[in-house]
Amino acid sequence: QVQLVESGGGLVQAGGSLRLSCAASGRIFSTYAMGWFRQAPGKEREFVAGISWTGGRTYYANSVKGRFTISRDNAKNTVYLQMNSLKPEDTAVYYCASRDGVVVSTTSAYRYWGQGTQVTVSS
Repeated sequence: QVQLVESGGGLVQAGGSLRLSCAASGRIFSTYAMGWFRQAPGKEREFVAGISWTGGRTYYANSVKGRFTISRDNAKNTVYLQMNSLKPEDTAVYYCASRDGVVVSTTSAYRYWGQGTQVTVSS
């Protein structure tokens, strides 16, 4: 079992930055691929970014490439999402998720999920 707890969400103006954190506990975090997803009202949950268990490979949705950076610190059992140049369309609940395997963008492939943290970007 893996427990995930997100933090760092909030209200920010367009062009601003936020850093989300996801603290993990339970089974061996360091061997799990991690992903960040988001869900806006009335929309499907979508893949934002993912990182391999070593941290050596990262993946991004086209909509956030060049603005968001995913990283992890296995010593702290934490994964981060640095979000820069935020846009109103980035407004959503952001979730972290983990899976035992490689990073994929499919929501259903992730077994463990956090409760989510709200990010609101005002124009």
